[in-house]
This record gives sequence, structure tokens and C-alpha cells, in this order.
Amino acid sequence: MHFVILAYDKADSLDLRMSVRPDHLDYAEKSGVVKLAGPILTEEDEPKPCGSMIVVEVHNTAAAENFAANDPYAKAGLFDKVRILPFNPVLGTWLEK
Repeated sequence: MHFVILAYDKADSLDLRMSVRPDHLDYAEKSGVVKLAGPILTEEDEPKPCGSMIVVEVHNTAAAENFAANDPYAKAGLFDKVRILPFNPVLGTWLEK
């Protein structure tokens, strides 16, 4: 199953995000379950990261929750709110055919 993880940063936490970013990227890459990921950006003339959007392919909701909880960003206390939603990918060049 696929899940979308939407994680919204706490206010004024860009420095924390950037300091933990290398560990976050390493975790996501080595997990083997991330299909698509990237930062959610502010709606400014010069957008800044303010959250994360990650699509994972795992067996169930519990596995998606476990992935999200063990993300270095989450462990560092970066997120104000995290939503995990089932997702049915239909189109996209990243999909296996």
C-alpha cells in the first residue's frame, strides 16, 4: 500500500530542519520504502521549507506510522502536525508499470 505523509514544521524551525537534514535524507534513502519525497514550501516570493511530503510503499498504516515516527526530523521535534493518509497512485513517471 502507498501512504502520503504530510508533516508540518513548527514555527521558526528552519535552522533545526537544516541541521537534521543530512540524517533525514540518509534515513529516507536507506529505508527502501520512499517513492517520492520533498519539502512543502511557504507561499512567499522566496519560498522556504515548512514541512515534508513523503509517499511511502509499506504493508499497512502501522508501518507508515513507524516510518514517520523514526524519521530524524520527527525525533528532533521538528514537526507540529503529521498526517498519514492512504494513497492510490494512478499516474506518474515514478510508477512501476
